[in-house]
Amino acid sequence: MGAASKVIHIILRVFEVICSVIVLGLVARFLHLVSQAGVSADSRIVYAIVTASISTLFALVFIAPFIYAYLAFPMDAILFVMWIVVFGLLTSRTGSAMCNASWYWNYWGYYWGGWWRVPDLTVWDRGYGGCASWRAVLAFSFLAAMAYLVSAILGAVVVHRYRGKNSPV
Repeated sequence: MGAASKVIHIILRVFEVICSVIVLGLVARFLHLVSQAGVSADSRIVYAIVTASISTLFALVFIAPFIYAYLAFPMDAILFVMWIVVFGLLTSRTGSAMCNASWYWNYWGYYWGGWWRVPDLTVWDRGYGGCASWRAVLAFSFLAAMAYLVSAILGAVVVHRYRGKNSPV
């Protein structure tokens, strides 16, 4: 384990924590608003919050650059897949329309903006409540996936070199 891999490892873990906490905070706020409205949460949103919670805990536990943190590279790969699934599931809700999609208008923007409290408003009177938050969730879920991919690759390389150097042959 060289000094460069240790520095890169710490930077990646800190970035993973930052990305997952941002997604966790935004989605948790949305779930709070949905619960205030008394409706059920979308299962894709629940999956996103579970993935963000698991990855936050994982990144905090394995932030120290010891060999055991590099040995966790299979979990990094699993979290990469989980984050890609989060990104895919959430992106498929709005597609290329983003904040103009009907799902956004009738679910995310509706509850984020608190428009469920004012029943007389039409869709066009509501505005773009929570559009920046929605885009932030998508962006940081993709960035978290890429950070976990790089962490998995770094861990696999470090473990391969460590085992090669310390083999009895």
